[in-house]
Amino acid sequence: MAISNPVLNESRWREAIGGVGYTMPTERPRTMTLQGTAFATGVLFLLVSVAAAWGYQQVDQTFTTEFVPGEGSVVVSTARLPTWLPLAVIAGLVLALITAFVPKAARFTAPAYALSYGAAVGAISAFYNIASNGIVFQAVLATFATFGVMYVLYVTRIIRATRRFIVVIVAATGGIFVMYLVGFIASVFGADWAFWNDPTPLGIGISVVICAVAALNLVLDFAFIESATEAGAPKYMEWYGAFGLTVTMIWLYLEILRLLSLLNRR
Repeated sequence: MAISNPVLNESRWREAIGGVGYTMPTERPRTMTLQGTAFATGVLFLLVSVAAAWGYQQVDQTFTTEFVPGEGSVVVSTARLPTWLPLAVIAGLVLALITAFVPKAARFTAPAYALSYGAAVGAISAFYNIASNGIVFQAVLATFATFGVMYVLYVTRIIRATRRFIVVIVAATGGIFVMYLVGFIASVFGADWAFWNDPTPLGIGISVVICAVAALNLVLDFAFIESATEAGAPKYMEWYGAFGLTVTMIWLYLEILRLLSLLNRR
C-alpha cells in the first residue's frame, strides 16, 4: 500500500525558508531549482527501477501438474512472495514518515525509501505478472503515460492547483487511506472487508476512482515543486519534492496494476 505524501504542502517550504513573514536575503546561492529537482527525481526513479528489478527476480514460481475432470492434466503455476517483503514495506513506510516530517533528511532517506519500496514493488509486480502475463509492462506504460498527461495538463494550466482543488484531493486521499486502514484492521481479525479487490463492477469502479485520485495528486506535487522553487526554498528541498513525486508514482503504479488485474479476472 502506498499513499501520496500528505505533508507535501505549502507550509513545508514556508517553514524551510523561515516562515510566512521571512524576508529573503539578496544573495542565496544554494536554493531549490527545477533542474535540481528533476535530477533528484531521476535518481530516485533509477533506484526504484534497479531495486524493483532485483525484487522481481526474488519471487519463486513453481509448476505443478493437476488432474481436472473433463480437462485432463493441467499445469498450474504458483508463486511464493519472498519472506523479506513485509520488512521492506515497513522500512519504506518508516523512511517515508521520517522524510515527510524531516525534509532536511530527504537527501538521505529518500534514496533509502526508493530502494526499500522499489524492491517491494518489484516482488509485488512479479506476483501479478505470474497471474496475468504482460500486466506489468502495461501498468508501467500506463503510469508514465498518466504522468505525462498530468504534467501537460498542469503546465498548460488546464488543471490548476487552486485551494478548493487541493482540499478536495487531500480529503479524497485521506478517505482512501482510512478505507485501506479499516480493511487492514478487519483482515487482522479475520474479516474480509476489502471489497475493492473483487473483480465486480463496484470493485472496478472504486479502483478507477482511486487511480484518478492518485493521478490528480501529481498536480499537487507539481504545484509544490513550482511554488517552493519560486520562493527560493533551500537546496535540500529538491530531494523532498522528488520524494513526493516518487511516492505518488509508486502509489499510482500499484493502483493501475491492481485495476488491470481486476479487469483480467472478469
